[in-house]
Amino acid sequence: MNNKCFVFFNYLAIMFACLAMVVSLSSCKLCGLDSGKAKSFTFVQISDTQLGFSEYQQDIDSFRQAVKQINDLDPSFVVICGDLVHNASDKTFSDFKEIRNSFNMPCYCVPGNHDIGNKPTLDSLSRYRRFVGEDYFVVEYGIATLVFLNTQIIKEEIEKESDKQDMWLTERLKIAADKGHKIFVIGHYPLFCKKPDEPDEYMNLPVEKRKGILSLFDQYKVTAFLHGHTHMLTINNYNGIMMVGAETTSKNFDKRPLGFRLWHVVDNVSLSHEFVPLSRFED
Repeated sequence: MNNKCFVFFNYLAIMFACLAMVVSLSSCKLCGLDSGKAKSFTFVQISDTQLGFSEYQQDIDSFRQAVKQINDLDPSFVVICGDLVHNASDKTFSDFKEIRNSFNMPCYCVPGNHDIGNKPTLDSLSRYRRFVGEDYFVVEYGIATLVFLNTQIIKEEIEKESDKQDMWLTERLKIAADKGHKIFVIGHYPLFCKKPDEPDEYMNLPVEKRKGILSLFDQYKVTAFLHGHTHMLTINNYNGIMMVGAETTSKNFDKRPLGFRLWHVVDNVSLSHEFVPLSRFED
C-alpha cells in the first residue's frame, strides 16, 4: 500500500470514530431528556367541556379553541374532569370525540352526571363505555400515577359496580404509594366544596363516602385531587392534598373567563398550576 492510500484509510478510520462518538453522545443526551421528561412535565386540566350547556355551537367552538391552544403548549397529556356533554346522545358523544381526537397528545376523560345521568344505570354506563371508553382506570407517567374515578357511582351507587370500583381504588392507591409515585386522582364531583364535614348537597359527595375517601387519600399520600362539576374555580387543601376544580370551556358561574389549568410537575420538588384563558375570550 502506498503512502497516499495509507493516509486516506487512516483519515476514513478517524472520521468513522468521530461519527461513532457523536452518535453515542447524542444517544446519551436523548436518554437524559427522556429521563427528565418522566420526572418533570406539564399537563392540562379541563373541568367541563359540557357541549350544549350554554349554546351548542359556542361550546364546540370553545372546545376547539382549547385544543388549538393546548396543542401549541404541547403538554404531556390532558385530563377532562367529566361532563363531556350536556345531553348524552350518539350525536353529542360523537361531536365530543371528533374534537378530542384532534389533540396531539393523550387525552383522558372521566364521566360526569350529564354523561351517565344523575342516577346512573347499567345502560347509561354501558353507553358511556361504548362511546367514550373506560369510566375508571389508571395511567402511569414517569414518577406519577393518575387514578381516574367514576364519582357518579360513588354519589349514586349501582349494585356491584360501586363496590367493585371501591375495592379497585384502594388497591391502585396502595400500588402507587408503594412505588413512591406522586398520585393524582381525577374525578367529576368534588369531595367537598368548602369544608370536609359540610352536609350532603348536589355539588359534593355524600359525607359518609367522603370520609372514607379522604381517609384513603390521607393514608396513601395522594398529591392532588382534580375535579369539575362546580363550574367555578374551586381550590381547597386537605392535609396537604391539593383539591382543584378548574375553569370550564362551556360556562363558569363565577364569571371567570373560559379556559383551563396548566399544571407543572417539577421532579419531587414542586407542583403548581396556572390559569390559561381561551384566546378569543381575552380582552
